[in-house]
Amino acid sequence: MTWKQVFTSSIGQKITMALTGIFLILFLIVHVGVNALVWAGDHGEMFNRAANFLGANVVPRILEIGLFLFIILHIVQGLVLEAENRSKRGIGYAVDYGNRGSRWYSRSMGLLGTLILLFLIIHLIDFWVPSRFGRMPEASINNGTKEVHDLYSLMYYRFQTLWIVVVYVLGCISLAYHLLHGFYSSFKTMGVYNKRYLVIIRWCGYIFSIVVSLAFAMMPVSFYLGWLSAPVN
Repeated sequence: MTWKQVFTSSIGQKITMALTGIFLILFLIVHVGVNALVWAGDHGEMFNRAANFLGANVVPRILEIGLFLFIILHIVQGLVLEAENRSKRGIGYAVDYGNRGSRWYSRSMGLLGTLILLFLIIHLIDFWVPSRFGRMPEASINNGTKEVHDLYSLMYYRFQTLWIVVVYVLGCISLAYHLLHGFYSSFKTMGVYNKRYLVIIRWCGYIFSIVVSLAFAMMPVSFYLGWLSAPVN
């Protein structure tokens, strides 16, 4: 398979979607792990320390560039596949089997992906852009010996607004349904066909989709409901 076929053929596009999807799954594991530090109960110091490490070191910054490239590639290939599938369906099936043929979320990956894209744009504007290009408050870590961006404070005050919390929760729900199909299909596309392994992968996908999306959703909810400690100003 040539490089052109990787991005233009049906098989190549599906493999590209699977590989970028697996990479993004690994990113979500790291991201949710760092976000979980907001529950450390230390007014955000451990979270700010981890966020500073990811933002100030060379290797994470290089991986960040790769992450954006994979996200763009995943989105583009997803839109192309969705458009091709719609054009092939044309008139549609004579009999609509509904969920007996496939789950509704597996038939709605384009819509779910679009909702996640809109959520991602909001998320980047809220946090990534200020942390990279804007002016942010500073926080002391390591017993006051080092100053870093106070991302915890930015999150704390951002999630005091109900409609923003609702938008983030809806985004996490879309992510959960997107992962329910994407996790399983990515590994199957990469050649996993053993029935026993597929059952394990499917259940791992269920657990991963629910746990990761719930953890992301609980973060803005916890800030809004006052379950997390206020930042030290």
